[in-house]
Amino acid sequence: MIYEMRVYRCCPGRLPALLARFQNHTLRLWEKHGIRQAGFWTTLVGENNQDLTYLLAWESMAERETKWSGFMADQEWLKVRAETEKDGPIVQIVSNQLLAPTAFSSVK
Repeated sequence: MIYEMRVYRCCPGRLPALLARFQNHTLRLWEKHGIRQAGFWTTLVGENNQDLTYLLAWESMAERETKWSGFMADQEWLKVRAETEKDGPIVQIVSNQLLAPTAFSSVK
């Protein structure tokens, strides 16, 4: 397995809009495309409490490329994204890392 850690730093005050978009739209679209989430977190204590961090689980880089590309091109996703950003951008910065579990990791 490969895990992708994505961190979205929201524009000030826009974290609730991002959480609503994931809960009400994005997760359903991910399911449609076969994208598996491995957890979501908001920052309780840390550098910025306007961050959303989540993990995606992939069998391979090829699976990631195919499924993520399909999701990003999905017309419903493009419509949802535009509608949810009609009052302005939600996310300032997106960072992501692709992670491989170590031999001694409890998550494989």
